[in-house]
Amino acid sequence: MNTISFDNDQYISMQSQKILERIAYFGGKLYLEFGGKLFDDFHASRVLPGFQPDSKIKMLYELRDRAEIIVVISAGDIEKNKRRGDLGITYDLDTLRLIDEFRGIGLYVGSVVITQYASQPSANSFRKRLEALGIKVYCHYPIENYPYDIHTIVSEEGFGKNDYIETSRELIVITAPGPGSGKMATCLSQLYHEHLRGIRSGYAKFETFPIWNIPLGHPVNLAYEAATADMGDVNMIDPYHLEAYGTYTVNYNRDIEIFPVLKVIFEKIYGECPYKSPTDMGVNMAGNCIIDDKAARDASCNEIIRRYYTALCNVCQGLGEKTEVRKIEVIMNKLGIKSDMRAPVKPALAKEKETGAPAVAIELCDGKIITGRTSELLGPCSAMLLNALKYLGGIPDETLLLAPSIIEPIQKLKLNHMGNHNPHMHMDELLIALAVAAVTDANAALALEQLPKLQGAQAHSTVLLSRVDESLFKKLGVGLTCEPKYQTNQLYHG
Repeated sequence: MNTISFDNDQYISMQSQKILERIAYFGGKLYLEFGGKLFDDFHASRVLPGFQPDSKIKMLYELRDRAEIIVVISAGDIEKNKRRGDLGITYDLDTLRLIDEFRGIGLYVGSVVITQYASQPSANSFRKRLEALGIKVYCHYPIENYPYDIHTIVSEEGFGKNDYIETSRELIVITAPGPGSGKMATCLSQLYHEHLRGIRSGYAKFETFPIWNIPLGHPVNLAYEAATADMGDVNMIDPYHLEAYGTYTVNYNRDIEIFPVLKVIFEKIYGECPYKSPTDMGVNMAGNCIIDDKAARDASCNEIIRRYYTALCNVCQGLGEKTEVRKIEVIMNKLGIKSDMRAPVKPALAKEKETGAPAVAIELCDGKIITGRTSELLGPCSAMLLNALKYLGGIPDETLLLAPSIIEPIQKLKLNHMGNHNPHMHMDELLIALAVAAVTDANAALALEQLPKLQGAQAHSTVLLSRVDESLFKKLGVGLTCEPKYQTNQLYHG
């Protein structure tokens, strides 16, 4: 059960003001590297209940008349068909999605930059596709020994080879489908080109996590380490900030390690470095908007456990490394938390033990735990969903929302004509059946009206779920964890 821990309105106001101050500091033009997700920042909303997933977009919307967005994508990621783990789509498709989303709310997208471009076939195809859609495309090229060969980087053979990106606004937001796309290098290349053209501009970084002005060992910051276990990020005290100001602040290893190099690059471009520390580069105000520290700590511990289960399941499916699991285990030990502290875990395991078959439990937003078991007609997810909707709608538990006479023909259709081997209805099939029943059944209609109340609930399954059910949990806004085991011993699991 989530207690609000974050003042979202205050955040949008403070964040907008901080960015305007940084624009003014540099004389009227700022390249702002946006880390993390601009849209759908569900990690932030999970560890800071009250933080809205679209908060950053709302903040940018406040600055829409001043802002221009550049989307950066690495040619290597295009070539490898790299996918976003949360959405399951490739980075090139996500670039198109992001542009549509930005335009859809009135934000101006100036161009797309393809970084690490070396005429890769897939990158060429994507470039042509963008240009056919009327989108400006610029290319930035590999620089040998980047970022350490400063002499080459800040020269005609380095940044000088890159296309100069034409911009028209004072706030240039550099974003990307995912990490490692080349956002910082794009910003620095632009500073180099604009300095040659006599244009005064600056650079700043907007990373929500780690939060620089809360303790290093705070669960919110440790949840970021758990979220980036596959990347090897480690939170650290910023030694440059401590030396310059005598103040402890938190940053992460990659920014701290690269800062001496960035400092020299700035000095080569500007003649001096405008920053004394990696923390100085940031404009994040999230730490100032936490209004309930205990609630933030509790939510972050729950998120760490969620990440732990995700890592276990990735290893089980051959999608992750055991080192990621071990890293999160270290974090859990540091905080004294165990996996079964996640509210729906014990009830789900107990229901499985009681019935001898897979089970699911969900913790609703009021703290109520609802379970679902495997039956002849329904799988545990569908059973749990029906039970939860009944509870939320005040519908008596004994009420049949879907009669066997409705479910059985659907099962026969799946088995006899659609090539399925599992007769149990997935959650999406159940909801379609419920929608049909709602035409004549007031209880079914009432149950469907409860779906928005599932947003923010937490569920646990005793087995790995099908992609269909997993996807629907995401669409409903339910946080899901699974035990790292399959329901059967088959090699293929759809």
